[in-house]
Amino acid sequence: MVFGKHEGGPRQRAVAGVGVALGVLAGLVVLLAGPWYQLGWVDVGTAFTMIEYGAWIGLAAAVCGFAVILAALVARNRARALVGLVALVFGLGAASGHLTIQHRADSAPPIHDITTDTDDVPAFVALVDAREAAPNAVDHPGEDVIAQQQEAYPDLESRRYGASMDAVFDAAEEAARVMQWRIEEADRDDGRIEAVATTMWFGFQDDVVVRLREEDDGVVVDVRSASRLGRSDLGANAERIREYLAALDARFAGED
Repeated sequence: MVFGKHEGGPRQRAVAGVGVALGVLAGLVVLLAGPWYQLGWVDVGTAFTMIEYGAWIGLAAAVCGFAVILAALVARNRARALVGLVALVFGLGAASGHLTIQHRADSAPPIHDITTDTDDVPAFVALVDAREAAPNAVDHPGEDVIAQQQEAYPDLESRRYGASMDAVFDAAEEAARVMQWRIEEADRDDGRIEAVATTMWFGFQDDVVVRLREEDDGVVVDVRSASRLGRSDLGANAERIREYLAALDARFAGED
């Protein structure tokens, strides 16, 4: 037996201590990646490398924790088993961050500019300067990205509401505030709302434009959400548009 009740006791304590220490270290490495990027202490590549390294450290902690749990159960040492469980949970928790990011990267196309109108993409006006200063372009990337979007997110379509322009505009602006976007411009005459959505952990800034057009049978609403940084948004912009349109749909349910 690797961890006996007597001879293996010190070994169990050592492995348990190492496991907990690795679990705490892994958690700190992963959790600090976002704040350190926001503070400008690391670049985005380093931040994601921290998450990857944190995952490997977390897996090592989990292995230590699992080994300690098995040995503690054999020795009927509940306290030692609890310490092993702590190491296991901390380790798996740290590893899950990287696994989640990897899963989203594998399941989402490598694009970052999403729109409900692929024939006439809503244009940024108020946010042009901010986007020109960012790595990603102001203009929509074009047909290749549209093809990938249509394959990955066929549910993203324009919305038509049978209400007045003022009513839809008010609801659209309120929905943007509920989403906690920072509204940069709300031009009622132009039927355009531009806002910035900031992600919580990394503080990434994505730009959103909501376009409203009044037609004979109602008001057509289109949304475009585009990241300022990165080739892939891990599906974040599509999910943002879905949540926003769901809020509008709920507001006008039964009124069309």
